[in-house]
Amino acid sequence: MSEKNSGDGSRSARERLQQQRERDKAREKQRRVLIVSAAVVGVLGLAAVVGVIAASGDKDGGSDKAGPVVTPSGATDEDAKPAIPTGKADAPSTLTIWEDFRCPACAQFENVMRDSIHELEASGALKADYHLATLIDGNMGGSGSLRAANAAACAQDAGKFTAYHDVLYINQPPETDDAFGDNDKLIELAAKVPGLDTPAFRSCVNDGTHDSWVKKSHEAFQNGGFRGTPTVLLNGESIFPTKGNEQISPENLKKWVAEANKGKKAGTASPSAG
Repeated sequence: MSEKNSGDGSRSARERLQQQRERDKAREKQRRVLIVSAAVVGVLGLAAVVGVIAASGDKDGGSDKAGPVVTPSGATDEDAKPAIPTGKADAPSTLTIWEDFRCPACAQFENVMRDSIHELEASGALKADYHLATLIDGNMGGSGSLRAANAAACAQDAGKFTAYHDVLYINQPPETDDAFGDNDKLIELAAKVPGLDTPAFRSCVNDGTHDSWVKKSHEAFQNGGFRGTPTVLLNGESIFPTKGNEQISPENLKKWVAEANKGKKAGTASPSAG
């Protein structure tokens, strides 16, 4: 074989190797997209199950103690629907989220969508209102939904709701495991949020300071006619599991917010508490 032919052969082999690498990269990218899509689809299936459970009848979960309603710092009560706001108060779009800290579908939703929500909040495009429910306590027994929601409200008092909210979902136990019913576990997880594990936080968690507020929030969930958790609305329109014919995804959420905000200024006010 001549040197020219040998060189051509080497270049051809390198080109084939490069092409194979590009195909491998494309397949890997597609695989990651499919994994995310599957996660979202998994959320939808779980959400449907939770919705059926919710419709079958929910009994009051958690402690029977009825103390005064102590509203967390910075929380709102528009239309008698207690909520913890996050993001810039004057953001042009609002994401309304009804969640239960024991709900596996909620955890999957958060784990898929969390980064996009935080990014949109940071840019001033979106604010969020988190409404806390105790659906799983009512249907499976235990008090983890209530205890975790109270602890999250205590974190709101400390201005650390978002970070603690994320820690709870990242460390969510199996649905049948009422680990969040143990205040010591909730305090242990607070150590993952710098500056949260303080005597004031511990007292708030152990005393159930916001239990009655959480129960009021859950009553609003029951009275709202919602099918299950998570329930997600963008400017009052349901977007979970779909908006029109489009499936919810990080990319679609960004697109829907951009469409809703067209011609509007991004929020610039100080972030909401938490």
